[in-house]
Amino acid sequence: MLSELYTGGVLDAAAAIPPAHRLASPDASATKSSRVCGSEVSVDLKMEGPRVAEFGMEAKACALGQASASILARNIVGASAEELYAVRNQMRAMLKEEGAPPEGARWADLAMLEPIRDYPQRHASTLLVFEAVCACLDQLGFDASSNAG
Repeated sequence: MLSELYTGGVLDAAAAIPPAHRLASPDASATKSSRVCGSEVSVDLKMEGPRVAEFGMEAKACALGQASASILARNIVGASAEELYAVRNQMRAMLKEEGAPPEGARWADLAMLEPIRDYPQRHASTLLVFEAVCACLDQLGFDASSNAG
Protein backbone atom coordinates (compact mmCIF):
# COMPACT_ATOMS: atom_id res chain seq x y z
CA MET A 1 0.00 0.00 0.00
CA LEU A 2 1.32 3.40 -1.03
CA SER A 3 0.68 4.90 2.41
CA GLU A 4 3.43 2.71 3.88
CA LEU A 5 5.95 4.83 1.99
CA TYR A 6 5.01 7.90 3.94
CA THR A 7 6.04 6.67 7.36
CA GLY A 8 6.92 9.04 10.17
CA GLY A 9 10.62 8.77 9.41
CA VAL A 10 10.20 9.66 5.75
CA LEU A 11 7.88 12.56 6.52
CA ASP A 12 10.22 13.76 9.28
CA ALA A 13 13.17 13.66 6.88
CA ALA A 14 11.19 15.52 4.21
CA ALA A 15 10.14 18.16 6.74
CA ALA A 16 13.76 18.57 7.87
CA ILE A 17 15.01 19.46 4.39
CA PRO A 18 17.29 22.48 4.64
CA PRO A 19 15.96 25.74 3.20
CA ALA A 20 16.89 26.28 -0.44
CA HIS A 21 20.44 27.59 -0.57
CA ARG A 22 22.57 27.89 -3.67
CA LEU A 23 26.31 28.54 -3.55
CA ALA A 24 27.56 31.87 -4.91
CA SER A 25 30.60 30.37 -6.63
CA PRO A 26 30.31 26.57 -6.85
CA ASP A 27 32.89 24.39 -8.52
CA ALA A 28 30.01 22.58 -10.26
CA SER A 29 26.22 22.70 -10.48
CA ALA A 30 23.64 20.31 -11.88
CA THR A 31 19.88 20.01 -12.08
CA LYS A 32 17.98 16.74 -12.46
CA SER A 33 14.26 16.32 -12.91
CA SER A 34 11.76 13.50 -13.03
CA ARG A 35 9.44 13.36 -16.03
CA VAL A 36 7.13 11.09 -14.06
CA CYS A 37 6.24 13.48 -11.24
CA GLY A 38 7.85 16.80 -12.14
CA SER A 39 10.21 16.81 -9.18
CA GLU A 40 13.39 18.82 -9.71
CA VAL A 41 16.59 19.05 -7.66
CA SER A 42 19.46 21.48 -8.29
CA VAL A 43 22.73 21.10 -6.43
CA ASP A 44 25.99 23.03 -6.13
CA LEU A 45 29.28 21.59 -4.93
CA LYS A 46 32.43 23.24 -3.70
CA MET A 47 35.26 20.74 -3.32
CA GLU A 48 38.53 20.63 -1.40
CA GLY A 49 40.45 17.97 -3.26
CA PRO A 50 38.23 14.90 -3.48
CA ARG A 51 35.95 15.94 -0.59
CA VAL A 52 32.85 18.12 -0.47
CA ALA A 53 33.59 21.37 1.35
CA GLU A 54 30.27 23.14 0.72
CA PHE A 55 26.89 22.04 -0.59
CA GLY A 56 24.00 24.06 -1.91
CA MET A 57 20.64 22.71 -2.98
CA GLU A 58 17.17 23.64 -4.08
CA ALA A 59 14.64 20.80 -4.16
CA LYS A 60 11.18 21.15 -5.67
CA ALA A 61 10.21 17.56 -5.08
CA CYS A 62 7.63 15.20 -3.66
CA ALA A 63 7.99 13.97 -0.08
CA LEU A 64 10.18 11.04 -1.14
CA GLY A 65 12.50 13.26 -3.18
CA GLN A 66 12.65 15.73 -0.33
CA ALA A 67 13.41 12.98 2.18
CA SER A 68 16.36 11.62 0.20
CA ALA A 69 17.62 15.16 -0.52
CA SER A 70 17.32 16.05 3.15
CA ILE A 71 19.32 13.01 4.28
CA LEU A 72 22.02 13.63 1.68
CA ALA A 73 22.21 17.37 2.50
CA ARG A 74 22.74 16.66 6.21
CA ASN A 75 25.60 14.24 5.51
CA ILE A 76 27.39 15.28 2.33
CA VAL A 77 29.97 17.78 3.64
CA GLY A 78 33.20 15.87 4.13
CA ALA A 79 32.17 12.97 1.90
CA SER A 80 34.56 11.99 -0.86
CA ALA A 81 33.69 11.76 -4.55
CA GLU A 82 34.32 8.01 -4.41
CA GLU A 83 31.93 7.64 -1.47
CA LEU A 84 29.22 9.68 -3.24
CA TYR A 85 29.41 7.60 -6.41
CA ALA A 86 29.19 4.48 -4.23
CA VAL A 87 26.13 5.81 -2.34
CA ARG A 88 24.39 6.66 -5.61
CA ASN A 89 25.10 3.16 -6.92
CA GLN A 90 23.95 1.56 -3.66
CA MET A 91 20.71 3.57 -3.77
CA ARG A 92 20.09 2.48 -7.36
CA ALA A 93 20.76 -1.14 -6.41
CA MET A 94 18.58 -0.91 -3.29
CA LEU A 95 15.64 0.39 -5.28
CA LYS A 96 16.02 -1.46 -8.57
CA GLU A 97 17.86 -4.70 -7.77
CA GLU A 98 16.80 -5.70 -4.23
CA GLY A 99 20.19 -4.51 -2.96
CA ALA A 100 21.03 -3.60 0.61
CA PRO A 101 20.75 0.01 1.80
CA PRO A 102 23.91 2.15 1.68
CA GLU A 103 26.45 1.24 4.34
CA GLY A 104 28.14 3.31 7.00
CA ALA A 105 26.94 5.55 9.79
CA ARG A 106 26.86 8.63 7.55
CA TRP A 107 24.21 7.07 5.28
CA ALA A 108 22.26 4.87 7.73
CA ASP A 109 19.10 7.01 7.49
CA LEU A 110 18.78 6.13 3.79
CA ALA A 111 17.59 2.67 4.87
CA MET A 112 14.18 4.19 5.68
CA LEU A 113 13.72 4.65 1.92
CA GLU A 114 14.01 0.91 1.23
CA PRO A 115 10.22 0.34 0.91
CA ILE A 116 10.27 2.58 -2.19
CA ARG A 117 11.73 -0.35 -4.14
CA ASP A 118 8.19 -1.76 -4.45
CA TYR A 119 7.04 1.41 -6.25
CA PRO A 120 9.15 1.84 -9.41
CA GLN A 121 7.29 5.04 -10.35
CA ARG A 122 8.84 6.63 -7.23
CA HIS A 123 12.46 5.60 -7.93
CA ALA A 124 13.32 8.59 -10.14
CA SER A 125 12.34 11.26 -7.63
CA THR A 126 14.13 9.43 -4.82
CA LEU A 127 17.35 9.22 -6.85
CA LEU A 128 17.34 12.79 -8.21
CA VAL A 129 19.65 14.31 -5.61
CA PHE A 130 22.18 11.49 -5.97
CA GLU A 131 22.15 11.80 -9.76
CA ALA A 132 22.62 15.58 -9.54
CA VAL A 133 25.55 15.26 -7.14
CA CYS A 134 27.24 12.69 -9.38
CA ALA A 135 26.64 14.90 -12.44
CA CYS A 136 28.59 17.62 -10.59
CA LEU A 137 31.39 15.18 -9.82
CA ASP A 138 31.45 14.13 -13.49
CA GLN A 139 31.81 17.80 -14.50
CA LEU A 140 34.79 18.08 -12.18
CA GLY A 141 36.52 15.09 -13.77
CA PHE A 142 36.06 12.55 -11.00
CA ASP A 143 35.88 8.96 -12.16
CA ALA A 144 32.66 7.04 -11.56
CA SER A 145 33.97 3.91 -13.29
CA SER A 146 35.72 2.70 -10.14
CA ASN A 147 32.27 2.68 -8.50
CA ALA A 148 30.17 1.27 -11.33
CA GLY A 149 28.72 -1.31 -8.86
